Amino acid sequence: MSSPALKLIATTAFGLESVLALELRQLGYEDLKVTNGRVAFYGYPHDIARCNLWLRTADRLLICVGEFAAMSFDELFEQTKALPWEAFIPRDGCFPVAGKSIRSHLFSVSDCQAIVKKAIVERLKQKYPVKWFEETGSRFSVEVGMLNDVATLTIDTSGPGLHKRGYRDLSAPAPIKETLAAALVILSRWKPDRPFIDPCCGSGTIPIEAALIGKNIAPGLKRKFAAEQWNIMPSKMWQQARAQAQDEIRREQKLGIQAYDIEGPVLSLARHHAKRAGVEGHLSFQQRDIKDLGSRYHYGYLIANPPYGERLAQRQEAEELYRVMGRAFKKLDTWSFYIISSHPGFEAAFGRRADKKRKLYNGRIQCNYYQFYGPRPEQLKGPF
Repeated sequence: MSSPALKLIATTAFGLESVLALELRQLGYEDLKVTNGRVAFYGYPHDIARCNLWLRTADRLLICVGEFAAMSFDELFEQTKALPWEAFIPRDGCFPVAGKSIRSHLFSVSDCQAIVKKAIVERLKQKYPVKWFEETGSRFSVEVGMLNDVATLTIDTSGPGLHKRGYRDLSAPAPIKETLAAALVILSRWKPDRPFIDPCCGSGTIPIEAALIGKNIAPGLKRKFAAEQWNIMPSKMWQQARAQAQDEIRREQKLGIQAYDIEGPVLSLARHHAKRAGVEGHLSFQQRDIKDLGSRYHYGYLIANPPYGERLAQRQEAEELYRVMGRAFKKLDTWSFYIISSHPGFEAAFGRRADKKRKLYNGRIQCNYYQFYGPRPEQLKGPF
């Protein structure tokens, strides 16, 4: 008799829910429920491994243990206790409880956490004949989320956020998260046989994520996950998922990814990260000023995360950069441009109104993703 399907929740930044849903559909998952900052679906333990390895725009993958209305602490306690925690947490499992509460009668997060912790302990005592749980084993991070008086109880399968791919071990000023960088590439609908330029690449996150997408490299191949230590996730399951991901890499796919920045030292970081990500031979980093931008290829894609000028002292510098970009990009009149910025005057400084704008968040900064479409290629033949 097969085990019942688990309700899984993949979380993401606001504005990226439809991108994450697209990823899940491409992986073969159906019956998706999309809400603010998350996509719910059903799967089995092997899907936990697969999704952690493959999802590019998800922040975390959670198991939803239960969901119910709760307007009193008694209701929260009894319904939490009724859930099958023993199906996930072993006798020596470590199960810290975090919480959040939005527009709910149970607004005290610390009290909600304490109630849920006590309820789980009481439930586990029915399964394991102990009076005290040492919690010396694998970690099962529980969260109680209260939203409009509905409690959602989850266990985190990912551990560190999924934006931590495992290739970035050196930091640079104002980096863009890998999950957002991947989303920018996916939203552009770039294809691996088309030229790609990031004219202000910084430490290389956008072009590296593009290379991972172009080569069909699972973004989680270089890291470990919390659920790898769980009894319900035997090591063979992870080995099979990783082996399958290795088999799906497009090793013969050629890429034409160019990444430029005016700062030489930051390009050293970019090259280092590209090497750690395993894509150093598939993209080129060069020191170049945006005003000198050019390409011998037609019908390419340009994706950029330029400075926003968030601070007043930097605003004029950002606006001047946008004007330079506007003049330089005219030389690529058959290309499509995709630029993320929080600056409200971006289009005016750039000198062109976007064909489409999409609201996204870079961390807590509300941005627009400005999309400027070039003409369709006359022939759909790659330039490489």
